[in-house]
Amino acid sequence: MIIIYLIIMLAIVSIPEWINRLNQSNGIGADMNIIFQFIYFFMFYYLIMTVFVFIAISIIAYVGKGISHLMKRKLTYGLLWKMSACTVTIPFLLFTFISFIWQVNDSFLFFTFLFSLGLLFIMIQHYPKRRKS
Repeated sequence: MIIIYLIIMLAIVSIPEWINRLNQSNGIGADMNIIFQFIYFFMFYYLIMTVFVFIAISIIAYVGKGISHLMKRKLTYGLLWKMSACTVTIPFLLFTFISFIWQVNDSFLFFTFLFSLGLLFIMIQHYPKRRKS
């Protein structure tokens, strides 16, 4: 279910770039039919962005696994991956709204990474510690 959530959210996040590509009067694909522009956009922007986001979420979850191990919390990688996927919601929606107004630099994604790590750290602190056996 979280995968479907992420795919829909990434589709929403890519709307400003799709509108920007449709409004371009020159460059690659400017004279293509709208159907072909959609296919081009899907193949070379949306799919690549989706792959990179899933890799970034996996890295964040892996770092979270290390943090939870150091803090002696009982969390699995799968749970950390789902938590990491939820932490990117606020920065991605913020990116979408700001992109409609201004051109946003890709360095914003680095701040998304830091925000997600910080939020994941706070979420890990709320889980109980392992019992000593």
